[in-house]
Amino acid sequence: MRVLAIDTALEACSAAVLDTSSGITASESLAMTRGHAEAVMPLIARVMSAAAIEFADLDRIAVTTGPGSFTGLRVGISATRGIALAAGKPAVGLSTLAGFAAPLIADDDSTQVVTAIDARHEQVYLQVFGTGGRTLVAPRIASVRDAARAAMTAPARIIGSAANKVAAAWPKGAEPPLSVEQRGAPDIDWIARLGAAAAEDHAPPKPLYLRAPDAQPQDAARLPRR
Repeated sequence: MRVLAIDTALEACSAAVLDTSSGITASESLAMTRGHAEAVMPLIARVMSAAAIEFADLDRIAVTTGPGSFTGLRVGISATRGIALAAGKPAVGLSTLAGFAAPLIADDDSTQVVTAIDARHEQVYLQVFGTGGRTLVAPRIASVRDAARAAMTAPARIIGSAANKVAAAWPKGAEPPLSVEQRGAPDIDWIARLGAAAAEDHAPPKPLYLRAPDAQPQDAARLPRR
């Protein structure tokens, strides 16, 4: 199976091509907090060229669907939908939280993994994985303090863009986490691997929003209808 993976959900613009018979054939990731819309298509073109593959030769396209930046999510999902439609290939959506956790679970699935993404305002997007990678705490938004409490239920490894925040909220005297890995975005190579393993969904990928956007319409500023 040949998979093109795309991630623009957080602090990177990334793409990778995976051939399950030989591994990752091309991969590129640019650290950025904005500008994904301008960067994503040229980056995909470079990765496809490096992999020496045409869109028609792909078996599927995988994309991170969140949680993450509202603008970034729309950029990646729109690009994926467009490529899938033009190439006549299926597209699959993958959780950003699962993308962070995947390499840790693959390395050792016997200990708890806590994924925490910075949601601002002293909140995080949180998911907790237990033995065998099963979900113990489903994706949700939580305060940093509540995330630390959730992580303390068992010896845990913490990963994500809010990993340091959760570790800093750890109660004094409590057994510390096994590891803390601060990362701005998931590893795109693992997004590709998850994309190959995912069940095919015939519905197009949709953003995973765990809260409403900060920017809201100002009703008071609207002109009355005639």
